[in-house]
Amino acid sequence: MLLAHGSSDKRWCDTFEALAEPTIKAVSNSRIAYMELAEPSLDTVVREGVAQGTLEFTVVPLFLAAGRHLRKDVPAMIEALEKSTGSSIHLGPPIGENPLLGQAIKDVVSLQLDHGAKQ
Repeated sequence: MLLAHGSSDKRWCDTFEALAEPTIKAVSNSRIAYMELAEPSLDTVVREGVAQGTLEFTVVPLFLAAGRHLRKDVPAMIEALEKSTGSSIHLGPPIGENPLLGQAIKDVVSLQLDHGAKQ
C-alpha cells in the first residue's frame, strides 16, 4: 500500500495517483491510500483487503521524511487497525529516506534545467 498524506484538493490527489500508477500496475495487490482528507483512507484499504482475505499489509509512505505523522499518527492508526481487524501491518520508512529518490530528483532537476536552456 502506498500511503500519501491526503488533501481535500482533488488536484493534489490526482498528482499522487499519477505517481503511484506505475507501481500499482507493476506490483500485484497494491493500492494507494490516504492518511486523511481523502479516500480511499488507510482504514478503508485495510478493511477491504481483510474482507477479501488479506491479513498482511506493507505500507510504503509517500512522505519525504518521518515527521509527527509517521512517528505518531500513522503508527497509532495501524495499531488500532491491527486490533480491530486481526491483520498485521508493516510500516516501512518514508520514500524520502531512500537514496534512489535523491537521484530521481537530481535527474528531474537536470531535465528541467536542460529544457529551460533550450528555450
